Amino acid sequence: MVISPISPSAAQSTDQTAAIRSVLLPNGVRLPFIEQGDPAGVPVIFLHGLSDSWRSWETVLPHLPESLHLFAPTQRGHGDADRPDGYATDDFADDLMAFIDTLGIGPAVIVGHSWGSYTAQCFAMNHPERVLGLVLVGSVTTWRGNPVGHELWESAFSTMTDPVDPEFVRAFQESPRLAPERLAVIIAESLKAPARVWQAIWQEAMTTDISADLHRIMAPTLIVWGDQDPLCPRHEQDALLAAIADAQLEVYPGGGHNLHWEEPERFARDLAVFIAHLGGKGD
Repeated sequence: MVISPISPSAAQSTDQTAAIRSVLLPNGVRLPFIEQGDPAGVPVIFLHGLSDSWRSWETVLPHLPESLHLFAPTQRGHGDADRPDGYATDDFADDLMAFIDTLGIGPAVIVGHSWGSYTAQCFAMNHPERVLGLVLVGSVTTWRGNPVGHELWESAFSTMTDPVDPEFVRAFQESPRLAPERLAVIIAESLKAPARVWQAIWQEAMTTDISADLHRIMAPTLIVWGDQDPLCPRHEQDALLAAIADAQLEVYPGGGHNLHWEEPERFARDLAVFIAHLGGKGD
């Protein structure tokens, strides 16, 4: 196991720089991650969406109980992580397993946003013994056939080249109630991902369907959805509820696709309550 610190300039962090490290996985991929909280607490692992990084969760982490043990890695191809070949759902799920094993993390609550929620679903199906609870934010049963996703592929992703257009990233990442300075951070992180990573993940999303296996998810699951999410319609939330045996839906009226950016305090509170009901230290 190789774990090393990241310098403040490389991490581009604020007040949590000292907690940022990187880990070299057995497959040779190095991932930056942030860790905070009680090492004896319930482990919670946060998986960001397409083009984001650990900083996607930066405004949520301070609002969570100190009794929890929090981990937010930057996934392969994103931010300051390594950029190997391989961006299938299984590649990300395998990295998550390697991350957990390398750091010696016990069964954990897995929180996934957007594309990260798909990785979380896959991991929960294949490794139920490693998942205490599952939280899906801006999620679907499948992206295949999603009309907004198809339009984005045709109009932007299919012809994307480096350097990625900052104005496209701004339009892609804008969210209701997101402060301009926070949006600037998100854009800067998104621009670190090369065009080939955007394309590979989006194409995977448009062609992969694991919905028939969702019944294999045994962990208690919290589905968090904004009723103005342009990518994830209500019928997909109902389908998730029907497919996952122990699932509940929390709706954010007026919320968009990036609820943890728009309402970080509420999201942190809802997450803590969910974990507390699992019997953990979320209260």
